[in-house]
Amino acid sequence: MKILFVYPKCPDTFWSFKHALRFISKKALHPPLGLLTVAAMLPGEWEKRLVDMNVKTLDDKELEWADYLFISGMTVQAQSVRDVIDRCKKLGVRVVAGGPLFTSAHEDFDGVAHFVLNEAECTLPIFLADLEKGAAKHIYQSDQFPNFEKTPTPLWKLVNMKDYVSMTVQYSRGCPFDCEFCDITTLFGRKARTKTKNQIIGELESLYHTGWRGSLFLVDDNFIGNKKKLKKDVLPAIIAWMKKRKYPFNFSTEASINLADDETLMQMMIQAGFEGVFVGIETPDEASLAECNKFQNRNRDLVESVKKIQKFGLQIRGGFIVGFDNDSPSIFNRQVEFIQKSRVITAMVGMLNAPRGSRLYKRVGKEGRLLEGMSGDNTDLSTNIIPKMGYEKLALGYKSIIKGIYSPKPYYARVKAFLLEYHPLEKRSFRLHFGHIRFHFGYVGAFFKSLWTLGITDKARFHYWGLLLWSLFRRPKLIPMALTYSIYGFHFRRVFANYL
Repeated sequence: MKILFVYPKCPDTFWSFKHALRFISKKALHPPLGLLTVAAMLPGEWEKRLVDMNVKTLDDKELEWADYLFISGMTVQAQSVRDVIDRCKKLGVRVVAGGPLFTSAHEDFDGVAHFVLNEAECTLPIFLADLEKGAAKHIYQSDQFPNFEKTPTPLWKLVNMKDYVSMTVQYSRGCPFDCEFCDITTLFGRKARTKTKNQIIGELESLYHTGWRGSLFLVDDNFIGNKKKLKKDVLPAIIAWMKKRKYPFNFSTEASINLADDETLMQMMIQAGFEGVFVGIETPDEASLAECNKFQNRNRDLVESVKKIQKFGLQIRGGFIVGFDNDSPSIFNRQVEFIQKSRVITAMVGMLNAPRGSRLYKRVGKEGRLLEGMSGDNTDLSTNIIPKMGYEKLALGYKSIIKGIYSPKPYYARVKAFLLEYHPLEKRSFRLHFGHIRFHFGYVGAFFKSLWTLGITDKARFHYWGLLLWSLFRRPKLIPMALTYSIYGFHFRRVFANYL
């Protein structure tokens, strides 16, 4: 059997880092971890190829080679998915589709021979058994949350690692919290199901032996969903392995804000090699936090929580939302003030949307405020909810936030303030970073490209030189970070060009 795995193209978005990747001559941020994991679940004797459309063009000859095309994706990739399916129809290639996009909205896609939905550990073996008997069904679904301890190591040999800036590993699925706008608990449950420490060490070892060194993103929706197991088993094992292997990786992940309440956990994460964490902050408004059931963020000084995590050496990338029912017109200025005061450099601000499967989707549907379609791009002025404040007011307010945090003057001021205060308790060497990307000084080309692009041709060049000179005299050890954040800003200004 010949299987072609296809990962659809992602548009130019906040998280694509498309305008930043050019500085290091990489093609994409991360490889498609889900497809690589599914590939490892298929019979070993089957022939397998992978085309990541963010890295290379999908040629007809690849499609004609395949007996089946396996495709997965997210909402933001929906248009590319449809294009691929249409091409398969014309060439007579049978499509097998799975992953979050299809699990939530498989009825929106025609031309798919087999939908293998929910978690592959449950549905894929049944599909494969039926396929072998020549009796494969159209849809495979499950309401079970499988044991995560038998999931195999991803089939890394299918990708050219030189195309990417960061590899990915998954430790857990599920989240103990139940935010109204989130569909994670619908997809993966409220209990954090985890791999064993031996599994994780095995995956790190497999990546190590491929020759990979540098950035590694743990894609968990909430890495600290089971803090007890992390502290007792997993982090001690990672710490010991990293020391043994002379620290080949630097980690980043996603976690809830209550990470700030556990100093031991933060210290262990730093010792294990963690450098960054994405946190869903959402809003400084208590009423809006109560509305969306974000109780882990309530009744705390969010600015101080952010600064405490950063004090330990974990750089925070934050998620923010506007458009809650309880939001008043003052929320736009409050969000700008919060982001500037908390020194969150990478602040992803989006208008409230309701993913299928979320409790918010059901609520606004009952209220008659649900609109068709959701782009999956948090920054494109789209929402599938009729906002109570009115769309025009919301859109104008959103643009004012973007201008208030990503125009050169406030952005560079925020970077300088962060670097001035950045005195992590755990000392470490500094390298150039990009989101989940680590730049080594071996990337000499990136440095010189920044000098030309940011220092000469960019409209924000005076801010760029001001930051570098300030860093040179005030915080010389942090010049790599200053350069990295300057390139961040370049990407963000390109993404938000229509709003600035």
